[in-house]
Amino acid sequence: MLPTDWNQILDNILPDESSEAFISDVFVRPLIKALGFNHQEYFSEFTTGNGTVDFAMRKNIDSDIFALSRINPYLLIEVKAPATGTGAKFNLSEDTPQYINTKEQIKRYLLASKCNTSQWGIITNSVHIQLFRRHGKVVFPATPSILIKKDNINTIVSNVKDLIHNPPKALTICVYNNKGGVGKTTTTVNLAATLVQQGKRVLVIDFDPQQGDLTKSLGLQVRKISLYDCLSDRYLNIHDTLQPFTVKFKSGKSLQFDVIPADPKLENLTEQDLATRIEKGSARLKDSLKAFVYEYDYIFIDCPTNWMFFSQSSLYACDVVLIPTKHNNLASLDNAAKVIKELVPKVKAARRDGGPIALPIFFNGESITPPQLKTATQEIEAIITREMQVSKFNLLPYFWPKTTRANIDKTIYSLPSYAIVANAAFSRIPAAFKNSTAAEYYRGLAKEYFLV
Repeated sequence: MLPTDWNQILDNILPDESSEAFISDVFVRPLIKALGFNHQEYFSEFTTGNGTVDFAMRKNIDSDIFALSRINPYLLIEVKAPATGTGAKFNLSEDTPQYINTKEQIKRYLLASKCNTSQWGIITNSVHIQLFRRHGKVVFPATPSILIKKDNINTIVSNVKDLIHNPPKALTICVYNNKGGVGKTTTTVNLAATLVQQGKRVLVIDFDPQQGDLTKSLGLQVRKISLYDCLSDRYLNIHDTLQPFTVKFKSGKSLQFDVIPADPKLENLTEQDLATRIEKGSARLKDSLKAFVYEYDYIFIDCPTNWMFFSQSSLYACDVVLIPTKHNNLASLDNAAKVIKELVPKVKAARRDGGPIALPIFFNGESITPPQLKTATQEIEAIITREMQVSKFNLLPYFWPKTTRANIDKTIYSLPSYAIVANAAFSRIPAAFKNSTAAEYYRGLAKEYFLV
């Protein structure tokens, strides 16, 4: 097969005159071919169940020809023209209104009823291109929105092709709020337990060496080779840090998830020590965890509150940030806003690969009376209004994700209060393993954010 002549293709695209149909024919169809799909493995105008996406594709499976069966798409592409009919630029660079709308569009398509098998989505107008990954209910960037040039188009296509044909298995989740006392560790261990009960393979990393609460709550010890050893010496095998946590039930059944325990060697190191001893600093943890992304379904990172090396590393290493809050702790709402509008974008700018993203907040483990909910709602309204006025940052999707243009819905997912959850640490077993009510609560949380 002859290589695609991208120079000629790009020369033929006139930004102010090229229609969406022209971009589809001249740019996207060659792109689909270059990504490894033949004419029987894609078709245009695929009905997703929530709108029509421009292209859908999947490799043929034996006699199942995708262009004929038109079921179970794997990759979706949404195409835009470089300019509108009036000549105005259609800008797909990040944070523009056109980009935000198109990003939401591909997310809607990927999560639609006829796209449950879809793992990837692309948006492009031949000027910019971005790849998105779907993992369960989560859609997040796999690349930044990249400006297409003649000298980078071959690299872009090669990287996208490699990703979509060799997809990582794991979703890496950092459970974080810039305010303590919101139940980060409890959320982490119980979500891990819940997902294991759903047949998922889970790894948990305790990256809070000062407290080490997660490690203590499970009764684990650091192995001979520790996380610090692997961070400071890239030639060590990080698999040697793993500790299996297994619970055997009266029925004879057992369930297990793996843990990298908190490392006491890190406890007393200063920020300067860490910067000196760990090559690449806060980027090192992400590199280390690459060894696991094809082995586990979910990787959870529990980290401290303070915005220092450990929390910075944890956000740098994750795909998404899950943010517990308390309706009766207004500081936790303010700090959640800080994580979303300041800390996540800071890490995203440093990584330059499109991630991480923040998930909507949830209220964690408190009983809520109507007056308390009213107070929390007023505080959230004030936070949203303030940030829109001061920084033009729209927090509404993160606090009230069910709100649409047509309907104001101030519902926030709430994990109920249940005494056994807090007391479970004394038995060294997550509450979701011990108690059916606790298991039901955390199953609801997992379904809200992760499970289809």
